[in-house]
Amino acid sequence: MRLVRGADGVRLKLDDGAGGTVEAIDAMASWWCMIHGYRNPVLDAALHEQVDAFSHVMFGGLTHEPAIRLAERLVGISPEPMKHVFFCDSGSVSVEVAIKLALQYQVARGNNGRTRMLTVRGGYHGDTFAPMSVCDPVSGMHSLFTGALKEQVFGPQPPSGFDRPDDAAELSAWASAMADIAAQHADEVAAIIVEPILQGAGGMYAYSPACLKVLRELADEHGFLLILDEIATGFGRTGTLFASEHAGIDPDILCVGKALTGGYMSMAATLCTTDIAHTVSSGPGGALMHGPTFMANPLACAVALASIDLLLSQDWSANIARISAGLSDALAPAIELPGVKDVRVLGAVGVVQLAGPVDMQRMTDAVLRRGVWVRPFRDLVYTMPPYICTDDEIATIGTAIAEAIAEGN
Repeated sequence: MRLVRGADGVRLKLDDGAGGTVEAIDAMASWWCMIHGYRNPVLDAALHEQVDAFSHVMFGGLTHEPAIRLAERLVGISPEPMKHVFFCDSGSVSVEVAIKLALQYQVARGNNGRTRMLTVRGGYHGDTFAPMSVCDPVSGMHSLFTGALKEQVFGPQPPSGFDRPDDAAELSAWASAMADIAAQHADEVAAIIVEPILQGAGGMYAYSPACLKVLRELADEHGFLLILDEIATGFGRTGTLFASEHAGIDPDILCVGKALTGGYMSMAATLCTTDIAHTVSSGPGGALMHGPTFMANPLACAVALASIDLLLSQDWSANIARISAGLSDALAPAIELPGVKDVRVLGAVGVVQLAGPVDMQRMTDAVLRRGVWVRPFRDLVYTMPPYICTDDEIATIGTAIAEAIAEGN
């Protein structure tokens, strides 16, 4: 553990153990959420303005302007069918809400036997119980809870490679396997849930947009809902505002979080279609059975509005392309290093995959000596930097990772 004394822009000020501080570029954007960096004056001002009015009110029987405006903004920028918004405390809770929505929807339609989720291996959706049940049951981090979690339906992991040709034999075989599983469990499954295009904490694993099209078709064929978990991929991280745009498909339910508030507050949202909202509201219970105390917290709503406005006020797409090109250039030499299995970049995500497990402590220290903070895991040394990083800072991140790996893992 390293003590943080302060943070500003893209830099952390860490206690050096001798009464001083050392600065490091935060190449993780604090687990991918601080897209505008630390102490951003626009986001700071939004919080100050809101706290001077009121910091919190219950969101039952009451509403407030920041929540109304944020809901309208999310509906305006999200895929077209998303017309209804449920505010949540965190990304994990947004997945809980999405699964509840799917289950209540199927019950309201008389499909009481549809109580399971269909997903793919390699995914990660959060640390509360329903999300844990749709994380990879073997290679994920929740195997300790095997037997306590709902048994979901798992298909094979999509073939790797974002730019894989759509007619690749491996892709066709995967689509056929998913079709067989969907047909076999058609009467049990309420919804398909996946991270679109990029599986994050499950391994920084990118796959073809064609796979999303397959899942959309299977959902339509069998009456499943399609839930897209864009908690990590939303708000530009993969090069489009939402990762589903790469495939040109729309979800029935959408989960967003992390960068939603620019990393300032814990907040997420679950969006859905009008059909789902009205069906659930007219079914048993008369409403979605969920109501967290801090849902639609005014401070979080205010800073989320400011974060979205700040992102969209810029040519964010060109900026992500700039970061992507910089990461590609800086990380490219790593592919020639001993012990490196793969180097891949997708949008503002750069990954070096090793041939074996990473020595996290040694690697963290080696990169930090070069002025960069990373948090490796499994066999991966990766970066998802703040969007405000300069070209020089992106180059520093990539070079520090490559040089640290070259020292030996």
